[in-house]
Amino acid sequence: MKKLSFAFMSLMVALSFTFSAAPMEADAAGTKVKTFANCKEINKVYAGGIARSSKATNKGGKSKYKPFVSQALYDANKKSDRDKDNIACER
Repeated sequence: MKKLSFAFMSLMVALSFTFSAAPMEADAAGTKVKTFANCKEINKVYAGGIARSSKATNKGGKSKYKPFVSQALYDANKKSDRDKDNIACER
């Protein structure tokens, strides 16, 4: 009886880890990032532009707004980063 209850409890623990981890993987893989046509469209949504990481600094000088940090969003709109400082459409 002890072996049976131990096996049942082990199975329940294993299943709980499986089901709790599944939604996080689906959200990460299923997230769709938006690609903008130009900087005007980006700045309507993200006034400071889009930074690839929080460590990215503006080469062009002082910015008026703080950029939104998202690696996936930056990679989708990398064409808009003309000065190649890892911040697209900064202002």
